[in-house]
Amino acid sequence: MPTWLIVVIVISWVLFAIVLALPWLLKRRGVEMRRTKFGPALIFEAADDDGTPVRLLNVNGTFQSVCYLPDDLHFELACVYHRTMAEVCYDLPNATRALVIGGGGYSLPKWLVAHRPKLHVDVVEIDPRVTVIARERFFLDDLIEKYGAGRISLVNDDGWDYLRRAERPYDVIVNDAFSGNHPLGQLGTDEGAQLIRTKLAPGGVYLANLRCSAQGRHARILDEVERAFSAKFAHVAYVPEWPDKPEERGNNVLVATDAELTLPEGAVVVK
Repeated sequence: MPTWLIVVIVISWVLFAIVLALPWLLKRRGVEMRRTKFGPALIFEAADDDGTPVRLLNVNGTFQSVCYLPDDLHFELACVYHRTMAEVCYDLPNATRALVIGGGGYSLPKWLVAHRPKLHVDVVEIDPRVTVIARERFFLDDLIEKYGAGRISLVNDDGWDYLRRAERPYDVIVNDAFSGNHPLGQLGTDEGAQLIRTKLAPGGVYLANLRCSAQGRHARILDEVERAFSAKFAHVAYVPEWPDKPEERGNNVLVATDAELTLPEGAVVVK
């Protein structure tokens, strides 16, 4: 057998052994690894800027969720952009139906159930394995046990397909799904804006997490979404995550509505 072939075989076996041992090695470092539809999920713990313990979910190299670990903070919001969305929801005291597209660790749905007692929340997560992770490791089952299964519906489906089939309008629609270089998918197009418009109740609000830059060459997505939703809604704005660093990619919150709302501090009015 040629020497080069022996070397290839040995290297292949070494790499294979490393792959097999990876979950064990990660667990030794306090990292839990699970499989999902979109790649490996890593669950691990750390602390936020003020030292509060948190648990994080990373799927295929992208951070998708974070939650607090102290018992009295399980249903509070650790992400700034989620707090921005929550601030808008506070301005809708009569809202009774909310749809969140993209579950992840179910951070925002948990907050909505815990803090907005009038709301029933439908959550559409495309990957059932991610929902299992949220139930087991991100306190979703604790929420259901405390507030009742009647306050939240867990749906494993494609958000676009689910919304097209929806028969009753929503007071709040949130798009918190991650989709690579197209963070809103079809819901960021002209057709998507029209669909959102038809599925919102009068005075309803659409909120979306736009992972992009606010200015510069990576802001094209924001520009396209602004144009699409400005053609369908009376009021469109966005709240940048990094107002002092507009060319840095961040989780920017899009707000589209026909209602008169008090926008969060730092909002950029498009229309």
